[in-house]
Amino acid sequence: MTMPNINEIANSAKDNADKLGIKKFDIYGSTVDDTNVQVDQGEPKQVKASNRSGVIVRVWNEDNTMGVTSTTDVDPKGLELALKTAYEASFFGVKENVPDFSPDATTPIPNKPQDKALQAPVAELIEKLLVAEKELLAAHPAIKGVPYNGLSQRDVDRFYLNSDGAVRTESHSLASVYLYSKTEEEGKKPRSAGAFRINQSLDNLDINGCIKETAEKTISHLNYEKIPTGKYRVVFSAEAFLSLLGGFSNLFNAQSILDNQSLSTPDDLGKQIASPLISVYDDALHPANVGAETFDGEGTPTRQISLIENGVLTGFLHSAGTAKRLNAQPTGNASIGAKVSVSPNFYHVFSTATPEQEFSLETAENVILIDDLQALHAGVKSLQGSFSLPFDGWLVNKGVKTSIESATVAGDFLELLKSIIYVEKEAELTPGGVCPKIWVDELSITGE
Repeated sequence: MTMPNINEIANSAKDNADKLGIKKFDIYGSTVDDTNVQVDQGEPKQVKASNRSGVIVRVWNEDNTMGVTSTTDVDPKGLELALKTAYEASFFGVKENVPDFSPDATTPIPNKPQDKALQAPVAELIEKLLVAEKELLAAHPAIKGVPYNGLSQRDVDRFYLNSDGAVRTESHSLASVYLYSKTEEEGKKPRSAGAFRINQSLDNLDINGCIKETAEKTISHLNYEKIPTGKYRVVFSAEAFLSLLGGFSNLFNAQSILDNQSLSTPDDLGKQIASPLISVYDDALHPANVGAETFDGEGTPTRQISLIENGVLTGFLHSAGTAKRLNAQPTGNASIGAKVSVSPNFYHVFSTATPEQEFSLETAENVILIDDLQALHAGVKSLQGSFSLPFDGWLVNKGVKTSIESATVAGDFLELLKSIIYVEKEAELTPGGVCPKIWVDELSITGE
C-alpha cells in the first residue's frame, strides 16, 4: 500500500459508502516499512525486513451506534467489504459514550516537508553494526560481548479521512541504533550497560556517540561495591525518570481517570501535586522528537500540552470521547480502534522556577545516580502509586562514581514528585522524551 493514492482511497470510500447508504464513517491507515539487523561476535545474527500496512474503518448507523473493522486491503473491493462489515457491526455497538469524530479532525495543520530518507542497503547496516561491535569489544579487555544490539531504519506513512471531509496524510523516516555490552572478569559478577541513538536518516545517526557511551558506562561498572540499605539523596537520569513517569502515566490519562484507573480525579486540576521546580509537557512537536506525528488516530492535530506547570497539575491527555465527557478539548493523544485508547506522545520535562539551591554531582556527597530502572512491569503498582525497582547506578561522592553491585529503589511516586529539590538545566534525549537529571531529596534504597 503506497500513500500517494490517499485521494483515490477517499473517493473510493465515499463512492462505496454512498452505494451502501452509509452517511458517516472514518478511516485511519498506516504502512510501516522496517529493516532491522543484529550481529553476534563478528557475524550477522538476524536480518528482519517487514512491510506492515493496515486500515481501520469505523461506521456509524442511523441510530448513531458504531461498528469497527480492520483490513490490510484498500482496493475498492476491500474497502467496500470493510465498510459493509463495520456497518453490520454497528448494530451491536455500545449505546453510551459512543465514539464520535474529533471536532478538530478538519482543523488545518501547517504543512511540513515530507522528505523521506533514502533507505540504506542491508549490507551497509550490517557492516556499520559489525564495526560498532568490534569497537566495543576493543574498548576494554573485560568487555566480552554485545549481547543486545540493533540497527534499524523505518519509513512510516499514515493517513486519516472521514465523511465530513477530513483528509490528512504524512510520512517520515527514522533510523536508530541500540548497543548493550557485557563484561566477564575472573571472580567478578558480569556487568553491563547500554545506549541508544535516533535520527531521521542513517547518514546522520550518531553511531560513534552510542559506542562511546556504551563503553564508558560499561567500564564504569567494573569496580562495583555493595551499599548499605538506607535513605539516600537520589539523582535520576533522564531515561530513569521518564520510565518512572511512564509507569504512572495514568496520572494524566483522561481515559484512565474516567475508568477510575488513575491516581488523579477530574477535580485534581489546579492542585499542587509536585515540587514547584518541575514542569512536564506532552509535546509531540518538540524539535527533538524525530519522526513526530502531526495528527493522532482520530485526525486531531498533535500539539504541546501542559500537564504539570511549576508543580501544579494543569492538564490531561484526551481523545475526542474523553474530552467530550470532561468538557475539554481533544489533545491529539488518541489511537483508533474498537476502544479508543489514550497515550502520551513525547514528554518534555524542564524547570522554569529558580531553585533555592543548585546541586552538582561534582560536589555532592554520597548521592545515588540511577541510570536505568528495571522490571517496571512488575515493580510499579500504578494504582497505589508505589514502586520498588532494581536499578543500575553509581554511588557518587564529590564527582567520584562507584558502581553499585545490586540495589532496589522504592517509594511513592506522588511523594517523589513533591520531594524534587533540583532539576538540572542540561536536557538529555531519550526514546520517550527530553528530560534533565532530576534530584530527589530522599528515597529508600535496599542494598545488601
